[in-house]
Formats: sequence, C-alpha cells, structure tokens
Amino acid sequence: MKYDILIVGSGPGGYVAAIRAAQLGRRVALVERAEAGGVCLNWGCIPTKALLKSAQVYGYCRNAGHYGLELTGEVRPDPEKIVARSRGVAETMSKGVQFLLRKNNIDLIPGFGRLTAPGRLDVEGTTYEADHIILATGARPRELPFLPADGEHIVTSREALTLGRLPESLVVVGSGAIGSEFAWFYATLGVRVTVVEYLPRMLPLEDEEVSKAMERSFRKLRAAVLTSTTVKGVKITPEGMCEVEIEGRKGPETLVAEKVLSAVGIQANIEGIGLEELGVAVERGKVTVDPYYRTSVPGIYAIGDIVPGPALAHVASAEGICCVEAICGLNPDPVDYTTVPSCVFTQPEVASVGMTEQEARERGIEYKVGRFPFTASGKATAAGDRDGFVKLLFDADERLLGAHLVGASVTEMLAEPTLARHLGATAHRIARTIHAHPTMNEGIMEAAEAALGAAIHL
Repeated sequence: MKYDILIVGSGPGGYVAAIRAAQLGRRVALVERAEAGGVCLNWGCIPTKALLKSAQVYGYCRNAGHYGLELTGEVRPDPEKIVARSRGVAETMSKGVQFLLRKNNIDLIPGFGRLTAPGRLDVEGTTYEADHIILATGARPRELPFLPADGEHIVTSREALTLGRLPESLVVVGSGAIGSEFAWFYATLGVRVTVVEYLPRMLPLEDEEVSKAMERSFRKLRAAVLTSTTVKGVKITPEGMCEVEIEGRKGPETLVAEKVLSAVGIQANIEGIGLEELGVAVERGKVTVDPYYRTSVPGIYAIGDIVPGPALAHVASAEGICCVEAICGLNPDPVDYTTVPSCVFTQPEVASVGMTEQEARERGIEYKVGRFPFTASGKATAAGDRDGFVKLLFDADERLLGAHLVGASVTEMLAEPTLARHLGATAHRIARTIHAHPTMNEGIMEAAEAALGAAIHL
C-alpha cells in the first residue's frame, strides 16, 4: 500500500505530525507497536500527572485544618485505587488520540516498523511504501550497568507508575524531572525517600536558585537529598531489601531501602528499525538531522526523542509540525530551541524557559535580574501556598533572556514568559501589561518591575 507520508511511532511527535500532514491534504498512515499516544500519554507525562494529583489532594486533606475544615475519620492513600485512576486517565487520552486519527482519516497500522529501503517500511511482514517516512520511535528508560532494573527491587518509571503497594522506603537515583516527581509523589504519601544525585545540585538543569528552593522543599517533606553522590552498585539481600552502595561527601556509605527507582535519563529507540542497513547517520545514540529533520538518507526523517535536543513531548510535537510543513513546501521557521519551556510537576512546581543566570555569566552576557517572592502575593497567601518565586533575566536591552519560577501552579504561568521571549518583549512591556488581580501571574509583572527598579509590592 502506498502513502504520501508514513510515520513510525504515535507519541506526541508522531500523531501530531500525522494530523498536520492530513490537514495539508496528504494521505497518511501511522505505525504503532503499542498503545496510541505513545509513552507520554500511556506511561509518562499524563499518568504521572494523575498520580501527582492524587498525592496533592491527599496533602490538602492532611492540612484541612489550615483552611478551617475539620475532617472526621482517617484519610489514607489507597495505592491500588490511585493507580487505577491513573490508568483510567491514560486510557481516556489514548482513546482521544484514536478519535483524532479517525477524524483526520489517518490509518493506524499496528506492529513494529522497520525500514527496508528508502520509501519502504516493513510492518510485521507487510510492506508499505511512502514518498516520505518520518521516524518518531521515542525513547525508554536508560539502564546503567551498576543499576540493572529487574522490575521488582530496582524499578524504572514504568513500574513506579503501577506499584499496587507503597514501599516503606525508596531510593531514587537521579533528580531530574522524572526522579523528582516520583520522589515527591512517594514522599507525600508517607514513603521514606532518599534522592541520590551525581551532580552538585538537585534538578541540575534548572537555575541554581530553583535547585536550592527545591532542596529546601524536599527537606520539609523529610525526604533526604544527597548531591555530588555516586551510586556504585546495588545488592539485593536474602530478605529482598536493596543495599545501595554510594560515595559522596562523607565517603562510602550503604543505603538500605525496600525499592530503588532508576531515573537516570532515557535512551533513544533506534535499534532494529533499519538505520544501519540504509546508512542513516547516527551520532552518540541519536539520529543526525538538519533543521527540517531530514536524515542523511533522502525521504527519511526523524523527530522527537531520537534526535538531539530536549526530550520533551511538546518539543517532539513542534518538530513534527515543522518537519511535515517542510515536506509540504510551506517553508516553516525552524524550531527555536532557545525558547523551549520546561516543567516539573512537584509541589511546589518548577517552570522555566530560556537562559539560566549561570549560563548568562558563563557566556559573558550583561544581564539584570528581577525577582518576586510569592510571600508577597495576595493570591498565594490566600491559597496557603506562599513558597517560591518568579525570577526573570533581561539583557542589556531589557529583552527577556530567561524565566525561572517555583511555586503553586507556576507551570500554568509559563506560557507568558515563553511568548514574551519568543516575541522579544522587554521588561518595560511586561511590566506595563495589565495583569488581573489577584492572580499568581501578577508575579511575572512584579518581577519585571523589580528588574526596572520599580517594584510596587516589594
């Protein structure tokens, strides 16, 4: 069967690319070996947010007295029901993707796709042809030799999503978004959590002030955070406990926990899909592409987690749209990787876009900083969530370089500084844009005013 565009993988990169191609009048098919929507909708972004919401509601119940409410009886987490709700949310979203594919007349081909020649794809013994083939095969949790996941004692994010019983203790290796979110989830539900991070600070890709704020937040949860610490290995005792051998500032130590979560990054799914046979260029485990996601072989493209760049769902979607529009001759602007928003859905949340202060210093860029703490926010105070801040960086021309936010619901605030950076907005423009009161978003305006030396509420 012949298509205009064949896409391998139905995650946020693949299915978005397919829909955009169909909108542009192309005949499209999507190949998927598992559930529609890929890892993000089924085993990543969406079901984890459902788990985190359950933990947040549990936290509100435990602190009901703070809001003048009295609860009778004991509020306890039910892990099986929490997981069941999470799986239900994922199933709903996957069905939504299937509906969108049908609505746009996109064929969904089940099975594992493998390139056999330029313009040809084998799926479980059936050959399909297309003028253009887009690879969007995503990624899986990375495994390290000294931290081999067995699915029972040493688990990955996939197993952590579906634990039907809360462990007494948990060691989380890695403090990026995935590790931090799961650490917060389990610590909030009463698990004794220790986070081990190889680099000098938690959430090492974030601004230094953000990292420090989150380490303080985790300490309030009574979760230990060990930075500049290396995991040497894990032994499973006859009793089924995990002995985690680490080396940090205090020298060699052994942590004992019921389970270990390996959250040390991801690995691209590029094995067995025909790249080597066709000579598709790969470097450091990623497919090499140009700004429009063309590989070294004409007619073959790659997007999402298998190409260099941030491994984020929204980035994959942007790449998919750019790739398809280029194929269809629309001459789109390349994806701007300097303006990619990033979110961590702990409590407080973390949201950032653009340059950190450390990066600005290292590049020798002249900058000024505006900060606004949520302790000065009427909305944050009324909500009982005063932890956190807004931090904005501006260059010498007062154009936004970066935004770094910590606090309740700050991920919902991130679109404003992202758009401001995309449009080259100045501190003056942001400060003089009327923001509704009382809202958390006023913090953006207040931080811009602070950068101008004109803060009103500080």
